[in-house]
Amino acid sequence: MNDTYGHRHLAWHETLELHELIAFQANGLIKMKKAVGKIDCPELKGLYLETIQGLETNLRELLAFIPAAPMMEESRDHDDGDRALHAGDLLGFSKTAVRNYAAAITEAATPVLRKTFVKHLLKAIDTHEKAFNYMYERSYYPAYDLVQLLHNDVRNAQKALSMGYER
Repeated sequence: MNDTYGHRHLAWHETLELHELIAFQANGLIKMKKAVGKIDCPELKGLYLETIQGLETNLRELLAFIPAAPMMEESRDHDDGDRALHAGDLLGFSKTAVRNYAAAITEAATPVLRKTFVKHLLKAIDTHEKAFNYMYERSYYPAYDLVQLLHNDVRNAQKALSMGYER
């Protein structure tokens, strides 16, 4: 892969962003495909279907960059099932909660509300740590092994793309 600047592979920092985007969208796609058949409102179902198609396109486009990630020559695949998906949901939710509460604190002018936000932020940080440790201890999230992390992303994204769903 040669881009405009002649580079044959992705930089480390952009590879990590690629990982975050693939993991987030693959998990979201799996959940939406499982839920869309249960939606009885035609307008909402249409929004889900449009979002599913958009996520599928995004994932295919993002997966095309994986071969250009640093050190993508080896693989140690294993299926980690729904536990990893549910744990990943909890990890992603808690990460978003941390970010949202941190932003809210910067806007809080009322001291008691600010204290409440801080208390909730600390709980979200604790939940994130527990979810991360759960995943790390079970090798669901190999945070210190970029190669395995990216291979897990690819496997999860391919699973999401290959899932059927009710239209």
